[in-house]
Amino acid sequence: MLTVHHLENSRSQRVLWLLEEWGVPYTVKRYERDAKTMLAPDSLRAIHPLGKSPVIEDDGIVVAETGAILEYVARKYGEGRLTPPADTPEGRAVTYWLHYAEGSAMTPLLLKLVFTRLPLNAGALVRPVVKGVSKKALSSFVDPRLQEHIDYWEAELAATGWFAGSDMTLADIMMSFPLETAAARAGAGDKPNIAAFLKRIHARPAYQRALEKGGPYAYA
Repeated sequence: MLTVHHLENSRSQRVLWLLEEWGVPYTVKRYERDAKTMLAPDSLRAIHPLGKSPVIEDDGIVVAETGAILEYVARKYGEGRLTPPADTPEGRAVTYWLHYAEGSAMTPLLLKLVFTRLPLNAGALVRPVVKGVSKKALSSFVDPRLQEHIDYWEAELAATGWFAGSDMTLADIMMSFPLETAAARAGAGDKPNIAAFLKRIHARPAYQRALEKGGPYAYA
């Protein structure tokens, strides 16, 4: 049976959601973050050398990275669901968003997290300097770049409410985490199309079941 190595408050929630959408049998092995560093525990390195989540095991096959996992699950269990034909505009859009979600969208969100937390981890003597540097980096570079992405998502959702055509696809599952984290950290939830998207996916029974299986998830 397929096993999902699931880290709390992480990208792996998307994998659980997809499996619930399709009713694929699976088990969950939960991992908790270090309370001080917020990093994944070293025990995940026994599954994959980088010690990151999500990782799945399926009949002796280990797959890491959310996009690769979604593609693997779609090929083996999807039966064409949520995956338009590759040579259609919708199919090409799915491929784009699967790569964009981690390749472009998460970069400014990660920088936002790093520069926000940096002063908290600095020593008392240097904290004022670190706070000033972080504030400048956020205001002059990180926040403007992040706002560009948020505006892009809002515009892309305007036509149908989904990222790749008129129905939900793998693109929407993949993009859910950037939108959820941006809503929590950068005010993306104030945008009407993004807010409607998040409300719509959070109301899905499969999404709710994934939350029950995965445990605490701050972004929903």
